[in-house]
Amino acid sequence: MDELAGLLDGPRARDAFVLRAVFDPPWSIRIEDEAPLSIVVLVRGSAVFTGSSGPVELAAGDVVLVRGPEPYTFADSAGTPDDIRILPGQVCIDPRGHLVEQSMALGVRTWGNAAQGGTQMLIGTYERSSEVGERVLSRLPDHVVLSGLDTPLVPLLAAEVADDSPGQSAVLDRLLDLLLVRSLREVFASRTDDAPVWFSARRDPVVDRAVRLMHHHPEHPWSVATLAAACDVSRATLARRFTEVVGEPPMTFLTGWRLAVAADLLADPHVTIAAVARQVGYGSAFALSTAFARERGTSPSRYRRAALADRGADVVGRDEGTARSSAGPVPSPEISARHRARQLADR
Repeated sequence: MDELAGLLDGPRARDAFVLRAVFDPPWSIRIEDEAPLSIVVLVRGSAVFTGSSGPVELAAGDVVLVRGPEPYTFADSAGTPDDIRILPGQVCIDPRGHLVEQSMALGVRTWGNAAQGGTQMLIGTYERSSEVGERVLSRLPDHVVLSGLDTPLVPLLAAEVADDSPGQSAVLDRLLDLLLVRSLREVFASRTDDAPVWFSARRDPVVDRAVRLMHHHPEHPWSVATLAAACDVSRATLARRFTEVVGEPPMTFLTGWRLAVAADLLADPHVTIAAVARQVGYGSAFALSTAFARERGTSPSRYRRAALADRGADVVGRDEGTARSSAGPVPSPEISARHRARQLADR
């Protein structure tokens, strides 16, 4: 697993928020959902995206990747006042704080102010993040606009959104994942300053092989010597070239990768900490705990409890990794999201 593949085990679409938005002017949507990542495709018409760096005019075919949690706006023009706010949990309210999900519904996963509106957008939102995914996404600016992205995925996604057939949610999730990977490949290939170091490592065949070995086999007892032997170079050559290309020594990179994978695995309350340790190359739960605490400032068990609480999970992992049920009830994610939305709406 490389980090782009690992991204799909992180903010992977799982019952993702996917819909088609259709509008006639005037319209303006302010997104305050705090989601880690959203993909918006302008299928028809025109629009203006406004983020932290000001307005950007969009044309049909443009794809916008937006990183949260800062708010942003899509509108027919930069001067149109906001008439809809999207809050955490994808709760939609008007300027008076009234819920408008039902009043603006236009059919299967379709929403807006005009059924045959001149502007049509496909919106996909990843509402959860991950350690592995963050290693990819952290290099991106708060938004990226891709013009003329040549991919058959957009018409497939548009057709599936309108098809309320069995399995629709799973198909939309996979199509959204594919569109994300296709978009990120384009971003990293065309904007080298935004590319993760491991993506840039492909230009050096020795470093590329070393990175791939560590990505795919974090459980292996790697050392500079064993990596160098696998890459058919000397230890000194590998260490020098790796540090020049990646910006850090091989073992430092490996530690960061192992702990990122471990952090994602810890989000599963049914996997023991000892099992996580084995999967990422540590000989025991104690060894993992020591490394995790040194780098992250917290223990794996505490990290797990915080991660599960953040997701509204109803189970937590024991310190030594055996799962147990939570002592008390936890509000469902939907209830928690609506409560949070009400708080934000009252600000």
